[in-house]
Amino acid sequence: MTDTDARPSHSPAGASSALRATPAGAVIASVMLVELTSGITQGFLSPLLRGLTDTLGVTAADLNWISIANLLASVAFTPVLSRMGDLYGHRRVLRWNLLIVLLGSVLVGLSRDFGTLLCGQILQGAFAGFFPLLVGILRNRSRGGDAESRRGISVMVAALVAGLALGLVASGFVAGAVDSPTAALWVPAVATGLALAITWPLLPESDHRPGGRIDWAGGVLLCVGLTAVMLGLGLGGTPGWEWTSVRTLGCLVGGALVTAVWVRVELRTPQPMIDVTMFRRRGVVVVSLVTLTFTFCMIGLQVANAVFMGTDPATYGYGLGLGPFAIAVGMLPNLLALALGALIAPAVAAAISDRLTLVTGSLLMAAGYVLSLSFHGDLALFLAGTAVAGLGTGFLQHSTRTLAVESVPHDRTSVGSGINELLINVGGSIGAAAVLTVFASRTPAGRPLPELSAYTVTWTVCALVSVAGAAIALVYRRPRAAGTAGTGQVGR
Repeated sequence: MTDTDARPSHSPAGASSALRATPAGAVIASVMLVELTSGITQGFLSPLLRGLTDTLGVTAADLNWISIANLLASVAFTPVLSRMGDLYGHRRVLRWNLLIVLLGSVLVGLSRDFGTLLCGQILQGAFAGFFPLLVGILRNRSRGGDAESRRGISVMVAALVAGLALGLVASGFVAGAVDSPTAALWVPAVATGLALAITWPLLPESDHRPGGRIDWAGGVLLCVGLTAVMLGLGLGGTPGWEWTSVRTLGCLVGGALVTAVWVRVELRTPQPMIDVTMFRRRGVVVVSLVTLTFTFCMIGLQVANAVFMGTDPATYGYGLGLGPFAIAVGMLPNLLALALGALIAPAVAAAISDRLTLVTGSLLMAAGYVLSLSFHGDLALFLAGTAVAGLGTGFLQHSTRTLAVESVPHDRTSVGSGINELLINVGGSIGAAAVLTVFASRTPAGRPLPELSAYTVTWTVCALVSVAGAAIALVYRRPRAAGTAGTGQVGR
C-alpha cells in the first residue's frame, strides 16, 4: 500500500494531492475496521436466537426467516453496490453502504417485534457490499501489484473472521450482563457507527474511474433470479415448502429461467452489470467452482456443528453437552484457524503456487471433517477437526477472493469481488439446503433433534465435496499476463 498511484486519473483536478495525503497505515487500519464491523454484524445474533423466541414471541422455525432475509438482501445489494463503486468511486459508495447498514442496525436495536427485526436484518444485508468496495480501494491504491493487493485481502479476511468472533462473544456477554433481553441487539449499531465515524475522513477515493452507466435491467433480472433460487433453497424442505411443492419448484425453476434470461440480456448489453463472457475463462470457472464447494461445507455446517456441541449426550445418546457460552468458545478454534490460514495464504501461494494452495485448502477441509466424523465423542479431537477445517477454509477464503479479483480488469475490480461474494451466498445456500434435507429425513417424528446418523452423513458429504474441490483446483492455471488482469488473457 502506498500513498500515490501512478495510474491515469479520471477524478477531478487536485484529487491526486488528496490521495497522496492519505497515509498507507490509515488506509489499512480503516479497511480492517470496516471488515471487523462486517464480521460483528454477521456474528452477533447467534447467541441471542434462543432468547428471541421468548422475547419476540416467535418460534424457532420463524427465526429461519432472519437468515433467509439477510441472505436475499445480500444477493440483491452485492452486484449493484459493486458496480456503482467501480463507476462512481468506491469510497463514495462505501459511505452510503455503511449508512444503510447503520440504519438497519438501529432498527435491529429498536426491535420489539419480529417485523422490525426482519426489516433491520434486510438493511443489514448491505454489508455484503463492504468487501468488494474495499477491495476496489486497495487495488486502485496499490503500486506493488497483485502481491500487495493479496496481502491487503489476507488482512481483510482475518479482520472479518475476528469480527465474527468478537460479535459472538460481545453479544453473548451483553446478553448475560444486562437485564434487558434486547440490549445485545445494539452491538452492531455501535460497531457500525464507530466504523463510519472513524473511516469517513481516512479512506481515500479511487483515482481510476472509467465512467459509464448502471445496467439496471441486468441488475433487476439478476436480483430476481438469484433471490428466487435462494428463497427456494433456503425454505425448501420446511413445512409448506416441501421440495415437491409448487412454491418451492416455482422459485427454483422460475429463478433459473429468469437467470437464463439475464445471461442473454447481458450478452447483448454494451455495459453489462456483470460481463458473463468472463466465465469462458478456465481460471474464472475453476475459482467459481472451488468457491461453491468450500462455502457449501463452511456455511452448511455452521448451524449443524453448533447444535451438535449443545446436544446433551445423556438425553440423545450423542453430542458434547455444552452450554451457550461454551458453544461460543468452542467455535473459536475454527475461526482462529481460519484467520491464521487467511494471513499465511499469500506466503503459501508464493511458495507452492495458487493452484496447490487451492488444492491444499480443500484437502485440509476434508481432513478436518474426517477428524470430526471419527472422533465426534471427544471434545478436544472434535474441536481439533474444526480447527484443521478452518485452516483450509482460510486458505480458500483468501485465494478464491484474490483470484476472482485478479481475473478482471482494474475498472471492474469490485464487480469481480462481488461475483465471488454472490457465489459464497449461493454455495452456502446449497450447503444449508443439503444439510436441512439430511436432518429432516433423519429426525424421528415428535423429536426436536435428528439421529446421530444425520451428522455422520453430513460430515461425510462435506468431506467428499471438499475432495471434489481439490480435484477441480488441480486444473487451475495462472493467467498468462500475471498481475495485469485487464488484458483478459488466461492461460489454458
